[in-house]
Amino acid sequence: MKKLLTCLALSTVLLSGCTLMHKSEGIIKVNDKVITQADFDKSFDKNVDKSFLKAFGGSKNMVKSDDNPMFGIFKEKIVNELIVKTLLDEEIAKRGIEATQEDVQNELKTIIDKVGSKEELNRLLKQRNISNDQFTEDLKTQIKIRKLVNSIEKINVTDADAKKYYDTHKDEFKHGEQVRASHILISANTIELIQQIKAKNPDISPEDLNKQVEEKLAAAKTRADEVLAEVKKSPESFEKIAQKKSDDKASAERGGELGFFPKEAMVPEFSKAAFSMKPNTISESLVKSPYGYHIIKVTDRMEAGSNPFEKVKDEIKFYLETQKQISVLKNFTAGLMKNAKIEYLNEKYDPKNVKVVTPKPVEKK
Repeated sequence: MKKLLTCLALSTVLLSGCTLMHKSEGIIKVNDKVITQADFDKSFDKNVDKSFLKAFGGSKNMVKSDDNPMFGIFKEKIVNELIVKTLLDEEIAKRGIEATQEDVQNELKTIIDKVGSKEELNRLLKQRNISNDQFTEDLKTQIKIRKLVNSIEKINVTDADAKKYYDTHKDEFKHGEQVRASHILISANTIELIQQIKAKNPDISPEDLNKQVEEKLAAAKTRADEVLAEVKKSPESFEKIAQKKSDDKASAERGGELGFFPKEAMVPEFSKAAFSMKPNTISESLVKSPYGYHIIKVTDRMEAGSNPFEKVKDEIKFYLETQKQISVLKNFTAGLMKNAKIEYLNEKYDPKNVKVVTPKPVEKK
Protein backbone atom coordinates (compact mmCIF):
# COMPACT_ATOMS: atom_id res chain seq x y z
CA MET A 1 0.00 0.00 0.00
CA LYS A 2 1.83 3.04 -1.34
CA LYS A 3 0.66 5.73 1.08
CA LEU A 4 0.76 3.70 4.28
CA LEU A 5 4.53 3.76 4.80
CA THR A 6 5.75 3.58 8.37
CA CYS A 7 6.47 7.12 9.63
CA LEU A 8 9.29 6.83 12.15
CA ALA A 9 8.90 10.45 13.20
CA LEU A 10 6.78 13.51 12.58
CA SER A 11 9.93 15.50 13.10
CA THR A 12 11.38 14.31 9.81
CA VAL A 13 8.70 16.25 7.96
CA LEU A 14 9.78 19.65 9.28
CA LEU A 15 12.93 19.18 11.28
CA SER A 16 16.54 18.22 10.74
CA GLY A 17 16.92 17.05 14.32
CA CYS A 18 20.31 18.64 14.89
CA THR A 19 21.59 19.59 18.33
CA LEU A 20 22.47 23.22 18.91
CA MET A 21 26.17 23.96 19.49
CA HIS A 22 27.01 27.42 20.84
CA LYS A 23 30.69 27.41 19.84
CA SER A 24 30.80 29.44 16.67
CA GLU A 25 29.58 32.61 15.05
CA GLY A 26 25.88 33.32 15.37
CA ILE A 27 24.12 33.54 12.01
CA ILE A 28 20.44 33.81 12.98
CA LYS A 29 18.71 34.92 16.18
CA VAL A 30 15.23 33.51 16.82
CA ASN A 31 13.62 35.34 19.74
CA ASP A 32 16.33 34.87 22.41
CA LYS A 33 18.00 31.81 20.86
CA VAL A 34 21.02 31.98 18.53
CA ILE A 35 21.58 29.59 15.63
CA THR A 36 25.29 29.23 14.93
CA GLN A 37 27.35 28.52 11.86
CA ALA A 38 28.19 25.14 13.41
CA ASP A 39 24.47 24.32 13.64
CA PHE A 40 24.01 25.16 9.99
CA ASP A 41 27.07 23.20 8.83
CA LYS A 42 26.09 20.08 10.77
CA SER A 43 22.50 20.12 9.52
CA PHE A 44 23.57 20.95 5.97
CA ASP A 45 26.00 18.01 5.76
CA LYS A 46 23.44 15.66 7.29
CA ASN A 47 20.74 16.62 4.80
CA VAL A 48 23.04 16.41 1.77
CA ASP A 49 24.36 13.02 2.86
CA LYS A 50 20.79 11.71 3.15
CA SER A 51 19.85 12.97 -0.32
CA PHE A 52 20.50 11.63 -3.82
CA LEU A 53 23.77 13.57 -3.73
CA LYS A 54 25.27 10.90 -1.48
CA ALA A 55 25.89 8.85 -4.63
CA PHE A 56 28.13 11.69 -5.87
CA GLY A 57 30.20 12.02 -2.71
CA GLY A 58 27.64 13.88 -0.60
CA SER A 59 28.69 16.85 1.50
CA LYS A 60 32.40 16.18 0.93
CA ASN A 61 32.06 17.01 -2.76
CA MET A 62 29.53 19.82 -2.40
CA VAL A 63 30.80 23.23 -3.46
CA LYS A 64 29.50 25.40 -0.60
CA SER A 65 29.13 28.63 -2.49
CA ASP A 66 26.15 30.74 -3.46
CA ASP A 67 27.37 30.40 -7.03
CA ASN A 68 26.34 26.75 -6.81
CA PRO A 69 22.54 26.53 -7.42
CA MET A 70 22.29 23.23 -5.52
CA PHE A 71 23.95 24.80 -2.47
CA GLY A 72 21.38 27.61 -2.58
CA ILE A 73 18.49 25.14 -2.65
CA PHE A 74 19.78 23.24 0.37
CA LYS A 75 20.73 26.43 2.23
CA GLU A 76 17.21 27.82 2.05
CA LYS A 77 15.77 24.50 3.25
CA ILE A 78 18.20 24.17 6.17
CA VAL A 79 17.73 27.76 7.35
CA ASN A 80 13.96 27.23 7.48
CA GLU A 81 14.33 23.91 9.33
CA LEU A 82 16.66 25.39 11.93
CA ILE A 83 14.30 28.30 12.59
CA VAL A 84 11.33 25.95 12.92
CA LYS A 85 13.24 23.63 15.23
CA THR A 86 14.32 26.52 17.45
CA LEU A 87 10.74 27.78 17.75
CA LEU A 88 9.38 24.32 18.52
CA ASP A 89 12.12 23.61 21.07
CA GLU A 90 11.21 26.89 22.76
CA GLU A 91 7.51 25.98 22.82
CA ILE A 92 8.22 22.45 24.10
CA ALA A 93 10.32 23.85 26.95
CA LYS A 94 7.66 26.46 27.75
CA ARG A 95 5.02 23.72 28.09
CA GLY A 96 7.30 21.46 30.16
CA ILE A 97 7.07 18.62 27.67
CA GLU A 98 9.58 15.79 28.17
CA ALA A 99 10.37 12.37 26.71
CA THR A 100 10.78 9.88 29.57
CA GLN A 101 12.82 6.67 29.41
CA GLU A 102 9.53 4.73 29.45
CA ASP A 103 8.31 6.78 26.47
CA VAL A 104 11.48 5.95 24.55
CA GLN A 105 11.27 2.23 25.34
CA ASN A 106 7.61 2.07 24.25
CA GLU A 107 8.41 3.92 21.02
CA LEU A 108 11.35 1.61 20.35
CA LYS A 109 9.19 -1.48 20.90
CA THR A 110 6.59 -0.17 18.43
CA ILE A 111 9.25 0.40 15.76
CA ILE A 112 10.84 -3.03 16.33
CA ASP A 113 7.40 -4.65 15.95
CA LYS A 114 6.93 -2.84 12.65
CA VAL A 115 10.30 -3.75 11.12
CA GLY A 116 10.29 -7.32 12.45
CA SER A 117 13.21 -7.55 14.89
CA LYS A 118 15.86 -5.60 16.76
CA GLU A 119 18.47 -7.00 14.37
CA GLU A 120 16.55 -5.72 11.35
CA LEU A 121 16.27 -2.27 12.95
CA ASN A 122 20.03 -2.23 13.57
CA ARG A 123 20.61 -3.25 9.96
CA LEU A 124 18.41 -0.42 8.68
CA LEU A 125 20.16 2.11 10.92
CA LYS A 126 23.58 0.94 9.75
CA GLN A 127 22.41 1.10 6.14
CA ARG A 128 21.39 4.74 6.67
CA ASN A 129 24.54 5.54 8.65
CA ILE A 130 22.57 6.46 11.78
CA SER A 131 24.19 5.77 15.16
CA ASN A 132 22.17 4.34 18.06
CA ASP A 133 22.72 7.56 20.02
CA GLN A 134 21.42 9.68 17.14
CA PHE A 135 18.43 7.35 16.72
CA THR A 136 17.60 7.66 20.43
CA GLU A 137 17.75 11.45 20.18
CA ASP A 138 15.47 11.33 17.12
CA LEU A 139 13.00 9.18 19.09
CA LYS A 140 12.98 11.72 21.92
CA THR A 141 12.32 14.51 19.42
CA GLN A 142 9.50 12.48 17.88
CA ILE A 143 7.90 11.84 21.26
CA LYS A 144 8.08 15.49 22.31
CA ILE A 145 6.66 16.66 18.97
CA ARG A 146 3.75 14.23 19.30
CA LYS A 147 3.05 15.40 22.85
CA LEU A 148 3.15 19.00 21.63
CA VAL A 149 0.64 18.22 18.88
CA ASN A 150 -1.65 16.44 21.37
CA SER A 151 -1.50 19.45 23.67
CA ILE A 152 -2.62 21.69 20.79
CA GLU A 153 -5.41 19.50 19.45
CA LYS A 154 -6.75 16.08 20.41
CA ILE A 155 -6.73 13.90 17.31
CA ASN A 156 -9.15 11.03 17.04
CA VAL A 157 -9.48 8.81 13.97
CA THR A 158 -12.43 6.43 14.13
CA ASP A 159 -13.05 3.11 12.40
CA ALA A 160 -15.61 4.95 10.28
CA ASP A 161 -12.92 7.39 9.11
CA ALA A 162 -10.70 4.46 8.17
CA LYS A 163 -13.53 2.70 6.34
CA LYS A 164 -14.31 5.85 4.35
CA TYR A 165 -10.67 6.09 3.27
CA TYR A 166 -10.64 2.40 2.37
CA ASP A 167 -13.78 2.70 0.24
CA THR A 168 -12.48 5.74 -1.64
CA HIS A 169 -8.93 4.41 -2.22
CA LYS A 170 -9.56 0.78 -3.08
CA ASP A 171 -6.84 0.64 -5.73
CA GLU A 172 -4.23 1.17 -3.01
CA PHE A 173 -5.20 -2.11 -1.37
CA LYS A 174 -5.03 -4.31 -4.43
CA HIS A 175 -2.12 -6.71 -4.76
CA GLY A 176 -0.78 -9.04 -7.38
CA GLU A 177 0.10 -12.68 -6.89
CA GLN A 178 2.27 -13.26 -3.85
CA VAL A 179 4.22 -16.11 -2.34
CA ARG A 180 5.30 -16.75 1.22
CA ALA A 181 8.86 -17.98 1.47
CA SER A 182 11.88 -18.47 3.69
CA HIS A 183 15.50 -18.53 2.67
CA ILE A 184 19.04 -19.28 3.73
CA LEU A 185 21.57 -16.81 2.34
CA ILE A 186 25.26 -17.50 1.92
CA SER A 187 26.65 -14.05 1.19
CA ALA A 188 28.73 -13.60 -1.98
CA ASN A 189 28.43 -9.94 -2.92
CA THR A 190 31.28 -9.01 -5.26
CA ILE A 191 31.07 -5.27 -4.58
CA GLU A 192 31.10 -5.76 -0.80
CA LEU A 193 34.05 -8.14 -1.07
CA ILE A 194 36.02 -5.59 -3.11
CA GLN A 195 35.26 -2.87 -0.54
CA GLN A 196 36.26 -5.12 2.38
CA ILE A 197 39.53 -6.17 0.78
CA LYS A 198 40.48 -2.62 -0.28
CA ALA A 199 39.63 -1.30 3.19
CA LYS A 200 42.23 -3.65 4.67
CA ASN A 201 44.75 -3.13 1.87
CA PRO A 202 44.19 0.19 0.01
CA ASP A 203 47.30 -0.30 -2.15
CA ILE A 204 46.43 -3.78 -3.38
CA SER A 205 47.08 -4.36 -7.08
CA PRO A 206 44.18 -5.11 -9.45
CA GLU A 207 45.59 -8.62 -10.03
CA ASP A 208 45.78 -9.46 -6.31
CA LEU A 209 42.38 -7.89 -5.68
CA ASN A 210 40.80 -10.02 -8.39
CA LYS A 211 42.52 -13.12 -7.04
CA GLN A 212 41.27 -12.57 -3.50
CA VAL A 213 37.73 -11.84 -4.69
CA GLU A 214 37.67 -15.05 -6.74
CA GLU A 215 38.95 -17.04 -3.77
CA LYS A 216 36.28 -15.65 -1.46
CA LEU A 217 33.53 -16.25 -4.02
CA ALA A 218 34.69 -19.84 -4.46
CA ALA A 219 34.74 -20.36 -0.69
CA ALA A 220 31.19 -18.99 -0.46
CA LYS A 221 30.02 -21.36 -3.21
CA THR A 222 31.58 -24.33 -1.40
CA ARG A 223 29.89 -23.32 1.84
CA ALA A 224 26.55 -22.85 0.07
CA ASP A 225 26.81 -26.35 -1.48
CA GLU A 226 27.48 -27.80 1.96
CA VAL A 227 24.46 -26.05 3.50
CA LEU A 228 22.23 -27.16 0.59
CA ALA A 229 23.32 -30.77 1.14
CA GLU A 230 22.50 -30.40 4.84
CA VAL A 231 19.01 -29.07 4.01
CA LYS A 232 18.34 -31.87 1.54
CA LYS A 233 19.40 -34.43 4.11
CA SER A 234 17.07 -32.94 6.74
CA PRO A 235 14.42 -30.68 5.10
CA GLU A 236 12.36 -30.62 8.30
CA SER A 237 15.27 -28.79 9.95
CA PHE A 238 15.24 -25.90 7.45
CA GLU A 239 14.33 -23.30 10.10
CA LYS A 240 17.04 -24.45 12.53
CA ILE A 241 19.66 -24.53 9.77
CA ALA A 242 18.63 -21.04 8.68
CA GLN A 243 19.03 -19.75 12.24
CA LYS A 244 22.56 -21.13 12.44
CA LYS A 245 23.89 -20.77 8.90
CA SER A 246 22.13 -17.92 7.06
CA ASP A 247 24.05 -14.67 6.53
CA ASP A 248 20.74 -12.76 6.43
CA LYS A 249 20.65 -12.31 10.19
CA ALA A 250 17.33 -10.45 10.23
CA SER A 251 15.39 -13.34 8.64
CA ALA A 252 17.62 -16.00 10.24
CA GLU A 253 16.20 -15.06 13.62
CA ARG A 254 12.79 -16.09 12.25
CA GLY A 255 14.06 -19.33 10.70
CA GLY A 256 14.57 -17.62 7.34
CA GLU A 257 10.98 -16.35 7.20
CA LEU A 258 10.39 -13.52 4.68
CA GLY A 259 6.58 -13.46 4.79
CA PHE A 260 4.38 -12.82 1.74
CA PHE A 261 5.84 -10.69 -1.06
CA PRO A 262 5.05 -9.78 -4.70
CA LYS A 263 7.46 -10.47 -7.55
CA GLU A 264 8.74 -6.91 -7.71
CA ALA A 265 9.75 -6.93 -4.02
CA MET A 266 12.74 -9.19 -4.61
CA VAL A 267 15.64 -9.27 -7.05
CA PRO A 268 14.63 -10.98 -10.36
CA GLU A 269 16.69 -14.12 -9.78
CA PHE A 270 15.07 -14.73 -6.40
CA SER A 271 11.52 -13.96 -7.57
CA LYS A 272 11.81 -16.13 -10.68
CA ALA A 273 12.79 -19.12 -8.57
CA ALA A 274 10.30 -18.55 -5.75
CA PHE A 275 7.30 -17.98 -8.03
CA SER A 276 8.08 -21.14 -10.02
CA MET A 277 7.91 -23.30 -6.90
CA LYS A 278 4.92 -25.02 -5.29
CA PRO A 279 4.04 -24.56 -1.61
CA ASN A 280 5.97 -26.71 0.87
CA THR A 281 8.92 -27.25 -1.46
CA ILE A 282 12.59 -26.35 -1.23
CA SER A 283 14.71 -25.24 -4.19
CA GLU A 284 16.57 -28.17 -5.72
CA SER A 285 19.65 -26.12 -6.48
CA LEU A 286 21.25 -22.89 -5.26
CA VAL A 287 19.70 -19.65 -6.51
CA LYS A 288 22.39 -17.09 -7.35
CA SER A 289 21.63 -13.36 -6.96
CA PRO A 290 23.80 -10.25 -6.50
CA TYR A 291 23.61 -10.92 -2.76
CA GLY A 292 24.98 -14.44 -2.94
CA TYR A 293 23.52 -17.95 -2.88
CA HIS A 294 19.98 -18.62 -1.69
CA ILE A 295 18.25 -21.82 -0.62
CA ILE A 296 14.53 -21.06 -0.88
CA LYS A 297 11.58 -22.69 0.83
CA VAL A 298 8.10 -21.69 -0.41
CA THR A 299 5.37 -22.25 2.18
CA ASP A 300 2.26 -20.61 0.69
CA ARG A 301 0.84 -18.71 -2.30
CA MET A 302 -1.76 -15.95 -2.57
CA GLU A 303 -3.65 -15.15 -5.73
CA ALA A 304 -4.03 -11.56 -6.91
CA GLY A 305 -6.78 -9.66 -5.09
CA SER A 306 -7.43 -6.97 -2.46
CA ASN A 307 -6.56 -6.80 1.22
CA PRO A 308 -9.76 -6.86 3.30
CA PHE A 309 -10.55 -3.79 5.40
CA GLU A 310 -9.99 -5.51 8.76
CA LYS A 311 -6.46 -6.47 7.74
CA VAL A 312 -5.43 -2.91 6.88
CA LYS A 313 -7.64 -0.94 9.28
CA ASP A 314 -4.88 -0.20 11.80
CA GLU A 315 -2.49 0.90 9.04
CA ILE A 316 -5.10 3.28 7.64
CA LYS A 317 -5.81 4.76 11.07
CA PHE A 318 -2.10 5.26 11.69
CA TYR A 319 -1.73 6.99 8.32
CA LEU A 320 -4.73 9.28 8.88
CA GLU A 321 -3.58 10.16 12.40
CA THR A 322 -0.13 11.01 11.07
CA GLN A 323 -1.54 13.24 8.33
CA LYS A 324 -3.69 15.12 10.85
CA GLN A 325 -0.74 15.54 13.21
CA ILE A 326 1.38 16.94 10.40
CA SER A 327 -1.40 19.37 9.44
CA VAL A 328 -1.78 20.59 13.04
CA LEU A 329 1.98 20.98 13.41
CA LYS A 330 2.32 22.94 10.16
CA ASN A 331 -0.48 25.33 11.08
CA PHE A 332 0.92 25.81 14.59
CA THR A 333 4.43 26.38 13.23
CA ALA A 334 3.13 28.99 10.78
CA GLY A 335 1.67 30.89 13.75
CA LEU A 336 4.96 30.72 15.65
CA MET A 337 6.87 31.98 12.60
CA LYS A 338 4.44 34.89 12.16
CA ASN A 339 4.88 36.08 15.74
CA ALA A 340 8.59 35.30 16.14
CA LYS A 341 11.35 37.87 16.18
CA ILE A 342 13.83 36.60 13.61
CA GLU A 343 17.08 38.48 13.11
CA TYR A 344 19.63 37.45 10.47
CA LEU A 345 22.99 38.13 12.12
CA ASN A 346 24.72 37.07 8.93
CA GLU A 347 22.92 38.68 6.00
CA LYS A 348 23.84 35.92 3.53
CA TYR A 349 21.36 33.64 5.33
CA ASP A 350 18.52 36.13 4.96
CA PRO A 351 16.08 34.77 2.33
CA LYS A 352 15.87 38.30 0.89
CA ASN A 353 19.51 38.05 -0.09
CA VAL A 354 19.40 34.58 -1.63
CA LYS A 355 21.30 34.65 -4.88
CA VAL A 356 19.51 32.82 -7.69
CA VAL A 357 21.92 31.54 -10.31
CA THR A 358 20.57 30.56 -13.69
CA PRO A 359 22.87 28.21 -15.60
CA LYS A 360 24.00 29.60 -18.95
CA PRO A 361 22.76 27.69 -22.00
CA VAL A 362 25.32 25.65 -23.85
CA GLU A 363 26.26 27.29 -27.12
CA LYS A 364 25.94 25.14 -30.17
CA LYS A 365 29.01 24.92 -32.35
